[in-house]
Amino acid sequence: MGTMLDATVDVPVAVETSKLQDADESFPGDKKITVVFVLGGPGSGKGTQCANIVQHFGFTHLSAGDLLRAEIKSGSENGTMIQNMIKEGKIVPSEVTIKLLQRAMRESGNDKFLIDGFPRNEENRAAFEEVTKIEPEFVLFFDCPEEEMQRRILGRNQGREDDNIETIRKRFKVFMESSLPVIEYYNSKGKVRKIDAGKPIEEVFEDVKEIFSPYSAQANLFRNLKVNTIMRFPRRWPDFRIEGSLVTWWLRVARRVLFRILSKARSPEATYIFVVCIAMFAYVHIPAVE
Repeated sequence: MGTMLDATVDVPVAVETSKLQDADESFPGDKKITVVFVLGGPGSGKGTQCANIVQHFGFTHLSAGDLLRAEIKSGSENGTMIQNMIKEGKIVPSEVTIKLLQRAMRESGNDKFLIDGFPRNEENRAAFEEVTKIEPEFVLFFDCPEEEMQRRILGRNQGREDDNIETIRKRFKVFMESSLPVIEYYNSKGKVRKIDAGKPIEEVFEDVKEIFSPYSAQANLFRNLKVNTIMRFPRRWPDFRIEGSLVTWWLRVARRVLFRILSKARSPEATYIFVVCIAMFAYVHIPAVE
């Protein structure tokens, strides 16, 4: 069993996970990774609420389906393998999806993740914990009546090609049969946070905020650290005051550019060091103007 991507036939298949091109999938030993599984039926509003959580609480949103589609689109050997399996109506093995999730987690630079649409079944769940050695902090379950989900999907301006009553009901049935055992497993461990997703978006997010309130202080602390770092580094800018020199003018411009870069940079420290190296090079090699 694995992850289905617009496939309907459940055919177990063996695959060489060594084809995945990542040599080291592990995280630094001293880095605590927080994972929240986000589960809910089609049209339950997971995507909308994940976007809100990202904005307010500093999480990174990872969609298993989006990662698989992106890998296919990349044209890589791994993407071609996934595409061929889907064309043959086979299930994408859990290990493949988990490797993609691990890579995205490492590349994000974050330590807090919303994993959307995964695990889809008990096999996914067991494989994720076995491979990553990570247990989710909790499962965010968007519980929404089937009739409401159906209404939302059919009312989309830009829905999927298979957004019709028959396929919607089939997708809902698959979710009930495959994902509910995962929810029941984590519920037995006290890790399920159930949300009434049938309410308006704003009311649903109020409930979500209560659950994520412990992470609010962390998000604010991270933002404050970044702002302080950004404001502090330009003050350390090398003071090369050479009268009548192009270097002086160049450094003033570079300092303004640096400040703009740092305000957007994921790693202000690394960016600062890089730009200062450029400044030092210019200081040595740009001749002074008499």
